[in-house]
Amino acid sequence: MTDDWSSALLTDRYELTMLQGALRSGAAHRRTVFEMFARRLPDQRRYGVVAGTGRFLEALRDFRFDTPTLDFLSDNGIVDDSTLKWLAEYRFSGDIWGYGEGEIYFPGSPILVVEGTFAESVILETVALSIFNHDSAIASAASRMVTAANGRPLIEMGSRRTHEMSAVAAARAAYLTGFATTSNLEAGRRYGIPTAGTSAHAFVLAHDSERHAFTAQLDALGPETTLLVDTFDVERAVRTAIELAGEKLGGVRLDSGDLAATAARVRDLLDQHGANGTRVLVTGDLDEYSIQALAIAPVDGYGVGTALVTGSGSPTVSLVYKLVARARGSAPDDRLEPVAKRSVGKPSRGGRKWGSRRLDDQGVATAEIVYDHEPEKEPGVRPLLRQLVDKGEIVGTEPLPTARERHKAALAELPEEARRMSGGEPAIPTQFERLHP
Repeated sequence: MTDDWSSALLTDRYELTMLQGALRSGAAHRRTVFEMFARRLPDQRRYGVVAGTGRFLEALRDFRFDTPTLDFLSDNGIVDDSTLKWLAEYRFSGDIWGYGEGEIYFPGSPILVVEGTFAESVILETVALSIFNHDSAIASAASRMVTAANGRPLIEMGSRRTHEMSAVAAARAAYLTGFATTSNLEAGRRYGIPTAGTSAHAFVLAHDSERHAFTAQLDALGPETTLLVDTFDVERAVRTAIELAGEKLGGVRLDSGDLAATAARVRDLLDQHGANGTRVLVTGDLDEYSIQALAIAPVDGYGVGTALVTGSGSPTVSLVYKLVARARGSAPDDRLEPVAKRSVGKPSRGGRKWGSRRLDDQGVATAEIVYDHEPEKEPGVRPLLRQLVDKGEIVGTEPLPTARERHKAALAELPEEARRMSGGEPAIPTQFERLHP
């Protein structure tokens, strides 16, 4: 983003409506605790993945009501003058904890805990949810795809199937969970993700023949490039590719048809001509299920687009951001009291919470433990919350590779059934310890 970027209007109007009302009533200055969590996992999935933490901290850094922003709010009569004055001085001054990015979560996990005044905390709701809901949906789907690929590399290539900025965020979330590369160059520039790309059918059709197209690509990029071989006749294209590039041909890509059967024929043809090191890559509306179905096929890598950037059928993970505790007055030492909603089908649990994961003697997760107090250190119990913001100062930034390694370790802790593609209950139960009613 540019230096003068403000994320303050990435919000719903009702946040500022509540702010204005709270400034009038005096509730704006009460100490509060908001928590972000999921009531359930989507589509009978067995675990979710926390993603978006780094992007949220960037947005928090830029959450400032500058002059153009305030002018917009004033010109459109969105808030009154006293609220404008308060917003002009806005800086989040509280504390935020969260599950580490890349961590696994389950229903009820306190993924994000925001402590501050009601006014400064409530207006972060929309920007937090929009980032975490999107990125966690992509990461949760991507993690399943990585599991299905079973060590074979995955290329993220969904930029043309979503909003241009969502594409960048999706590439980040996919890399976090184990994708090897992305086709999105902005994601490569912004986040240091390795990039990859081959060519489209249009490149072949733009030339007088497939042979001319292959020759041009090989001349421009060298024999290690990957040639798209299913524009016309696949086997003829593979023979042409080997004739032109020889045994050093980097790879061939299949984008249509019966991928398993075609990959087998192509692999045999390559091996017959001595191109044993040439990789067979497949693309074309893949998701975790089709990737798993290709497990026994001679495929060396996958390119995934539409299913990835749409969360493979779950484009949101339905995270919510709820007030769970507040002080009765506005004094700094007023005691926090739990609060909860009782809406049918949408209940919440009051009180500040801490999340931990219980492991057995073999290091396998057996339960998600949610406490209503900060627990003592206990063998076999791994605390999950880390401080992200301390008295308004962002302290939780970390390199993307750190989150990538965290996800790998957290996934390895889960029981074997967590890695099944079939629907089912969460891989481990969530246990609430001594929680307020």
